[in-house]
Amino acid sequence: MKKPPSKTDLREKLVAQTAAFLSAGGTVRQFSAGESAYDRDTPPPPTPLFEARSVSRTPLTDVIAALDARRANKKRQRTRVVRRRTPKRRKQTLYDDFGEPLRVIWVEE
Repeated sequence: MKKPPSKTDLREKLVAQTAAFLSAGGTVRQFSAGESAYDRDTPPPPTPLFEARSVSRTPLTDVIAALDARRANKKRQRTRVVRRRTPKRRKQTLYDDFGEPLRVIWVEE
């Protein structure tokens, strides 16, 4: 795939084109603020959105088919994993001989 030109390359090309234009006797007209280079009666030229030509694509259907076949051969039956339930925890208050609470502990059921 062709690499697009960098900003430095574009600047150098523009400077070279400007120098060639001026050396051939061309002049640069300057416009004051608010003045346009285009006539008000005619619309400005369209800006090209897609300058690149279409690139031919490489068909990969045979590669995809080979990958799918390899994946189908590697598929295996998944074994069911039995997970044990984690015991539920709850708070339990411990009392002394007189019925006064001593502390709270966590108890697994």
